[in-house]
Amino acid sequence: MKNVKILWLIIILLLAFSGFLINKFVSGKVAPYEDGRTSVVLNKDERNLILAEMRAFLVSVQGVSQAISENNMDKVAELAFKAGMAAEEGTPGSLMQKIPLAMKKMGFGTREQFDGIAQTARTTKDATVAREQLDTLMLTCIACHATYRLPEPIE
Repeated sequence: MKNVKILWLIIILLLAFSGFLINKFVSGKVAPYEDGRTSVVLNKDERNLILAEMRAFLVSVQGVSQAISENNMDKVAELAFKAGMAAEEGTPGSLMQKIPLAMKKMGFGTREQFDGIAQTARTTKDATVAREQLDTLMLTCIACHATYRLPEPIE
């Protein structure tokens, strides 16, 4: 009987710890901000990494847009692929704990949208569809910037 009580105690502790970890993964490290956006609290290196990724997204959007205008679908595929999920490899796990789930979904969604543009460029070579996909991708960027901010770390 005593062993059953110990087993139940262990199960309850494991469930509580799992719930804590899941909550941290979902909510991230955030704080409300006066303009209605959510501040994602990161250290200097994490913030710089995210800002560099956003600049890379912007450079990729411009390159893909120009390649679409030039009807160079091979270049569209190349540039979009580089900005897709293939670019996600080096993201540290510690950073993923601090970003709220909705922001993670936007980031991964953006990368998947780049992969979709690359696929369109490779298979159908339809510049109109690729342009529509790029326009949709930009709506995700706008939504993320309207929802989140990355404040300077206080050190």
